[in-house]
Amino acid sequence: MQSSEPSAPISQSEEIDTQSASLQTKFVVEFWGVRGSIPTPGSSTVRYGGNTSCVEMRLGEKRLIFDGGTGLRVLGLNLMKQMPVEAYMFFSHTHWDHIQGFPFFVPAFMPVNKFHIHGAIAPDGTTIKECLSDQMVNPNFPIPLQVMGSEMKFYDFSTGDVIKIDDDIEIETAPLNHPNFAIGYRVCWQGKSVVYCPDTEHYEDRFDENVLHLARKADLLIYDATYTNEEYYNPESPKIGWGHSTWEVGVEIAKKAGVKQIVMFQHDPSHHDNLLDEIQVALQSVFPNGLVAKEGMTIPIL
Repeated sequence: MQSSEPSAPISQSEEIDTQSASLQTKFVVEFWGVRGSIPTPGSSTVRYGGNTSCVEMRLGEKRLIFDGGTGLRVLGLNLMKQMPVEAYMFFSHTHWDHIQGFPFFVPAFMPVNKFHIHGAIAPDGTTIKECLSDQMVNPNFPIPLQVMGSEMKFYDFSTGDVIKIDDDIEIETAPLNHPNFAIGYRVCWQGKSVVYCPDTEHYEDRFDENVLHLARKADLLIYDATYTNEEYYNPESPKIGWGHSTWEVGVEIAKKAGVKQIVMFQHDPSHHDNLLDEIQVALQSVFPNGLVAKEGMTIPIL
């Protein structure tokens, strides 16, 4: 009988190297705020969440944060356990539900942290730094942005620009159909792509070419599903022209663009958990790889 020597135990340094190698190849999306317009705390929104827009993408060792609604505060509490932190922040636009968590983003007050903050120049020429600063001046807020102690660098871009982080992350931008303006993003890394289209209204007579272009064959599309078709076209209280879309249109776009998976996002404040459950069932009956966004939901991009 052949005898064999027992294998040598894996050293702690080898374990760390293995974990590091695994981390460097992972693309993960996590949802910290999935609501639109205004936070909706309460017993009827416990399962899906009431915080406004904030989505984190982890690409290997890089961290990208999209929008700074009240979900950003919760993400910040999580990041406090991981300091020092470096992150790249991207704002779709500066309506309140996308920036109102920024003054409460605790890691931004810590000198050990570093943030690269990106936003499109508004039609009136306003920059992202000016917009974030304006909501933090008296009498709106007692602490100005200048008190935030972290290293913050602000980057302005024009609609349609392509943003690169190092040599391996490419982020396409395109305008969305939303009052004032809004930006959609397509994040590409290691052959995978995730598209973030949080606030956009569809057209009655055609697909939005900007959305289709961003979403083309994406691994994941995060789409504005504020309304149902019934709500959007309700003759007594139509939502046409309000700057938002429906989950049913999201399905049409996903099919047209060849999207692998879609997440319905930016829930209307009136959409309670039971209604979102119903939408989830209806969604999967027509697009089995579709999900309704929940706070805390994590999606690996495989």
